[in-house]
Amino acid sequence: MQSETKSNGIRLGVLTLAIMNITAVVSLRGLATEAIYGITSAFYYLFAAVVFLVPTAMVAAELAAMFSAKQGGVFRWVGEAFGARMGFLAIWLQWIQSTIWYPTVLTFGAVSIAFIGLNPAEDATLASNRIFTLVVVLAIYWIATFISLRGLGWVGKVSKWGGIIGTIIPAALLIILAIIYLATGGVNNLNMDTSFFPDLTNFDNLVLASSIFLFYAGMEMMGIHVMEVDNPKRNYPRAIIIGSLVTVLIFILGTFSLGIVVPAKDISLTQTLLIGFDSYFKYLHVSWLGSVIAIALVFGVLAGVLTWVAGPSKGIFAVGRAGYLPPFFQKTNKQGVQRNILIVQGVIVSILGLLFVVMPSVQSFYQILSQLTVLLYLIVYMLMFAAAITLRYKLPKMERPFRLGAKGNLLMWLLAGLGFCGSLLAFVLSFIPPSQIATGSTTVWFSVLIIGAVLFVVIPFIIYAMRKPSWKAPDAEFEKFEWEA
Repeated sequence: MQSETKSNGIRLGVLTLAIMNITAVVSLRGLATEAIYGITSAFYYLFAAVVFLVPTAMVAAELAAMFSAKQGGVFRWVGEAFGARMGFLAIWLQWIQSTIWYPTVLTFGAVSIAFIGLNPAEDATLASNRIFTLVVVLAIYWIATFISLRGLGWVGKVSKWGGIIGTIIPAALLIILAIIYLATGGVNNLNMDTSFFPDLTNFDNLVLASSIFLFYAGMEMMGIHVMEVDNPKRNYPRAIIIGSLVTVLIFILGTFSLGIVVPAKDISLTQTLLIGFDSYFKYLHVSWLGSVIAIALVFGVLAGVLTWVAGPSKGIFAVGRAGYLPPFFQKTNKQGVQRNILIVQGVIVSILGLLFVVMPSVQSFYQILSQLTVLLYLIVYMLMFAAAITLRYKLPKMERPFRLGAKGNLLMWLLAGLGFCGSLLAFVLSFIPPSQIATGSTTVWFSVLIIGAVLFVVIPFIIYAMRKPSWKAPDAEFEKFEWEA
């Protein structure tokens, strides 16, 4: 992500920015993860919002406003606080975690395609077929990559309509269907006897829920728009609060809506959303709508992937041209798209797809890749929160157009400290296999997570140590850090 936020004449209102927040964060594919918890899921959503969502959005806003005229995004923020080496680690992890994310979201897309058929039983069987899922994941990803290589001028519209058709409308429909179902005498499968507060003495209850933090990932991207908001000190927090409240409501009510129609014992991470829609439509005698919603969800997934295939790679591409990546990774095509980075990204996605061979099911593959994504992204967030506090002391006199707290550093310590501790807690818990879900061999589980996390953290340090002056592109315009100047 780059932090290029010079005013372009466009002013964002509170409602517009709130909708952008919702679109950037909300994804329906993870609802089944928390539906297992029933009523208690609401606690986890609210807890994660308080200790992660709001701190992320507010801290990122201050950082983005501070460096609104300079490239680099999280590389700039962390690099100003802890040096270029740690900044490169942050931008690398932000890119690589998004690369690992693609197979998980495309697995959901493959399941949606399987459910386009009119026979739910056959659809479920096809959705759990590893070969089918692997072929779909790779085919869609490489199609999206080749499209991206031709230029992305039209992707904004696809993203907008994909978000509306594939996320916002299905979310609203799911909640409405649950209300109609209950109002007309449908059987409520949601365990209403469970407590709102989880049994924190049962360690297993926290493990699966740790991934909920990444449900809210992406809110930091909205910080780049802080300087385009009218009266940002007043309106940006309002937009964040509105967007956060709607996001939390969608997650809570959407999760409840799934739990109402699908018994906890039948919940599958990859299929439950489609099964839930099919169950509601069958109850209302409009089963044919299941295929329609499956197509809509596929469109939402494809639009999101197409938008993000080239997105995070732009940040590391800009940093690479400043001398942090070998010339091979700086190559572009005629359209100026970072060709070689996209190709390498695709190769990594293809290799990860082969994990189907060693994992016992699509569901376990989905869960382990999701957990690895969580681990890597949480490192980025911990670096960001720590950097925000450090910069209050390292650059105390630097102008902060959007500042947390009119005076002093107490509010920054509170929000960034809360976000850091929450991220650290989720990071530690993410290594533990969730007892509620079959993840296959625990040896494979720990091996993939530990080796994967260590490998992806070590690689950027090796690249940084090997960098040469010749790596810097002659036409690269990358502003120096404050400590360099």
